[in-house]
Amino acid sequence: MRLTSLFRSSLAGAVLLASAAAALLPATLAHAQAAGATAQAIADHFATIPSMSGNFMQFDPNGRQLEGKFYIERPGKVRFDYSGAPLRVISDGKNVAVNNRKLNTWDTYPLSKTPLKLLLDRRIDLSAANIESVKEAPDLTTIVMGDKSVFGNSRITMMFDPKSYELKQWTIRDAQGKDTTVMIYDVQTGRDIENSAFVIPYTAIAQGQTNRR
Repeated sequence: MRLTSLFRSSLAGAVLLASAAAALLPATLAHAQAAGATAQAIADHFATIPSMSGNFMQFDPNGRQLEGKFYIERPGKVRFDYSGAPLRVISDGKNVAVNNRKLNTWDTYPLSKTPLKLLLDRRIDLSAANIESVKEAPDLTTIVMGDKSVFGNSRITMMFDPKSYELKQWTIRDAQGKDTTVMIYDVQTGRDIENSAFVIPYTAIAQGQTNRR
């Protein structure tokens, strides 16, 4: 399976780029400023978290549900191991590799050209974020932003706890309008993760072999 059908995903923080015009109502300005402050607080929170691990549940555009474990180490490293499916997604900081161990296939992509880059930067670049909206509710803060990747234009919706600023889930809508949602839970932060978790076996890939680890 290709990354476009498995996991398009990503995690990031954002800021509302609102330019105040004299014609705007004061209430609208106040709301925009508050949304921008919230996005900045979320971005600052993620800058303090070098690593994360936990469980995830993924829902693909066809309604199929997959789950497994994830590991993140900034900058650039991530691993998703799927339970009950021969799939894993690995980023080593330069490339993202999708491995189907049953079919003995690997697909690789530059990390910079995938939505995962938003999740894995050492510090969230608010100036580069294409913010569409920031919505605050008692139970969730939702940030929507556009992204251009190797897969074309996509839209990323991220949901955070409004008090702790912890990420709860994200949804990526691809250029065809199809959504993939990932929910994370039992998250632990700041723990050391073995470097071997983020190794992409380039030699084995070049030789047409699968790393059975």
